[in-house]
Amino acid sequence: MIEATYSDRKAAIEILTQSFNSNKSVEYVIRGGKNRSAQIKALMEYAFDMCMLFGNVYLSDDKKACGLVLLPHKKKVTLKSIELDISFLLLCSGIKKVSKILKREEAIKNAHAENSYAHLWFLGVAPKEQGKGYGSTLLNEITELYTKIGLPVYLETSTLSNLPWYKKNGFEIIQELRLGYSLFILKKEINIHHALAWN
Repeated sequence: MIEATYSDRKAAIEILTQSFNSNKSVEYVIRGGKNRSAQIKALMEYAFDMCMLFGNVYLSDDKKACGLVLLPHKKKVTLKSIELDISFLLLCSGIKKVSKILKREEAIKNAHAENSYAHLWFLGVAPKEQGKGYGSTLLNEITELYTKIGLPVYLETSTLSNLPWYKKNGFEIIQELRLGYSLFILKKEINIHHALAWN
């Protein structure tokens, strides 16, 4: 696993844009229409930049998979974050969807019991490389890193077929949000033994 830098931005965004081209949760956020692909790309650019500010971005060793991790306890309002929010609003969601997005984010936040945790915002594999284990390897490396230092890992998925995969990798469903589609919130608890050893 590689911790990404801004030099990896283009490659990471390309992986994620392709991976989430047909995703209900993404469709909920973007305006849609003829510029749909550009809006998905803008969403991934926003997420990448926010995670570089207030979290971490990871790539598999061969750069075929990408994971964006946000650390909400480190998030704060800065001139850069305001600039990113405005860009997201203009290029991705539009004003009409702001209320829906904020309500969804509040519901997700309320499902997170701890003040300090890692939020695996997006995890994607280049479409031609899916099904080869790259996603599982990166998922396990990311979750092991954070659970070892005492941070549970949360994520959301709207893809029903991914639920068995996440469960196989140690996640449990803690809540289902009904937003016109089902959004599942999952959690992986900290590894107590590793966390104690780390501390």
